[in-house]
Amino acid sequence: MSVADNPWAIDYVVILMRLSLAVLLGGLIGFEREQHNHAAGLRTHILVCLGSAMVMLLSIYGFSEFVGEPNVRIDPARLATAVITGVGFLGAGTILFTGKAITGLTTAASLWVVAAIGLQIGAGFYIGAVAGTVLVFITLWVFNKMEHRFLKSKKVRKLTIQAEAEEQLLDIVSEKLASRSIVTQKLTIRRIQPSLDAPPCLEVQLDLVVPRSIEPKEMVDVMKGIGGIVAVSVE
Repeated sequence: MSVADNPWAIDYVVILMRLSLAVLLGGLIGFEREQHNHAAGLRTHILVCLGSAMVMLLSIYGFSEFVGEPNVRIDPARLATAVITGVGFLGAGTILFTGKAITGLTTAASLWVVAAIGLQIGAGFYIGAVAGTVLVFITLWVFNKMEHRFLKSKKVRKLTIQAEAEEQLLDIVSEKLASRSIVTQKLTIRRIQPSLDAPPCLEVQLDLVVPRSIEPKEMVDVMKGIGGIVAVSVE
């Protein structure tokens, strides 16, 4: 029986073509992530997609010599579930909790989708792999632009102020922030002593929801104009 007539056999040229396509499609998505300085970038996405395609090829064609053996059942998709489970642990490594927000969820999801694309390529489902890659690009690029323009008009920032103790300090700070449509979510005040020879001062930390049009430098300049403030930082 020829390779063309045997569903359990595959030509070497087809193997190389599928693996090369996995590198190409995984690399395209990884390039987009790399451009935005995410934890998992070009090489990571290529390796995930390539590895998934290799596992799928192994699952379908690697045990073809045992097809005719008695008491042997061949399941071409048996290793695909292991890939999805393994990529879940890899994706979890890209998710970070910074204290203000959780980041890396989109990159973790892109790794999971790239693994699925690799499995499709390994199984020879080219239309699904290419269409999935196009849809991933639309989601990561086009929808990202829409999200930042229409949905995420504000950003969470942490403002830290060191100031001399003044009764009206918090009122003045709150007024300055409110005048720029900045919302205070959390306020923490403590008394510190920066150094042994320095007088004690107040440290005020504020978690703020800030319009994206307001840059950190503008916030620092506004706070520095308030009397009694000796140090300002914005994260």
